[in-house]
Amino acid sequence: MNDPAPPSALRAVSDDAVERSSPRRRSVGVGWLLLAAGVISAVVLSALPAPYAIERPGPVFDTLGAAPTSDGGRQRLITVTDARTYPTSGALDLLTVNLVGSREDPVTWSGVAAAWFDPSQAIVPIDLIYPDGLTQRESDRQGAAEMTTSKQEAVAAALRQLGYTVTGTVVVAQVLKDSPAAGRLRTGDRILSADGTALQDATALRSFIADSGTATPIAFGILRGGAEQTVTVTPRSGDDGTGRKVPLIGIVPGARYDYPVEVKIRLDDVGGPSAGMMFALGIIDTLTPGKLTGGQRIAGTGEIDAAGRVGAIGGIRQKMYGARRAGADWFLAPASNCGEVAGRIPDGLRVFSVSTLTQAVAAVTAIGSGTGLDQLPTCTQK
Repeated sequence: MNDPAPPSALRAVSDDAVERSSPRRRSVGVGWLLLAAGVISAVVLSALPAPYAIERPGPVFDTLGAAPTSDGGRQRLITVTDARTYPTSGALDLLTVNLVGSREDPVTWSGVAAAWFDPSQAIVPIDLIYPDGLTQRESDRQGAAEMTTSKQEAVAAALRQLGYTVTGTVVVAQVLKDSPAAGRLRTGDRILSADGTALQDATALRSFIADSGTATPIAFGILRGGAEQTVTVTPRSGDDGTGRKVPLIGIVPGARYDYPVEVKIRLDDVGGPSAGMMFALGIIDTLTPGKLTGGQRIAGTGEIDAAGRVGAIGGIRQKMYGARRAGADWFLAPASNCGEVAGRIPDGLRVFSVSTLTQAVAAVTAIGSGTGLDQLPTCTQK
């Protein structure tokens, strides 16, 4: 039988166990504190404002149909008087993008994180959406002016495509604050010429400014208050709305056309120029016999000028997803947006590229008839 250990030995064993267990308890406690601090930091960070905006697919509108009005009713997007119209079928959908976030109402980092994992959404620096201190209200006004111009250009392009004679002049729809044109040009001015070159539409104005660069003043011949005068403006570099830096004078150009046929386009609470091509296609289908779409649901986007040229737009990835969700199998994209299209097309959507209204009409005709589809141009480069 063994003798019991002396009390001093028992204390030694007990004290040694305490020494061995205390660091473990302390390390577990520190770990929980660090985890709690990390969770709290993540929660706080997720609620902080982020310097980004989020682009999401927005509402889809059929230019051959009706759309909701601000008073809760519905109205046809396109109505024509003074000319014979014809029944249509299918749909010619224009797409929109919902923009979430501004300097006045920023998104949070948690919203940015959620958008990162959604291929239908895009995270865009807030300075790209609202450059040079532009406020949300100012941006909305600019978008409304661009939509007004888009409608006018679409009507002119469609009527010219159908053989009508359309004449017009460039007008100043809006002057942007702190721009080169501020204090020189005014809303409502008619721009007749640039350095002596006559201007027939907004595209001609933009091309002239782009060719002039940012170092050379431009002498604009204008009509203001019934009197002609000359105003000099020097362009400076700015964002054109698609991320490219180009010479700008800081106005939203519009147009005043003399139309041989009265066409009205009604669409509330939508801004920007990107609906132009689909408006033009809807007008053409309305004014021509036969059903251009062949009953198909065709979506598309693209800015258009009075000469029928189709230009690049922003948010095309979100618009492709919006088209697919609305049930479209076909999509018309500006050829100049092909770099953003290839490799990012949603499953089930077939995309054709167009650079003119003539090409857009040919694409819709091929889709409607089901013939010649393989000969249509597509976006192949990524």
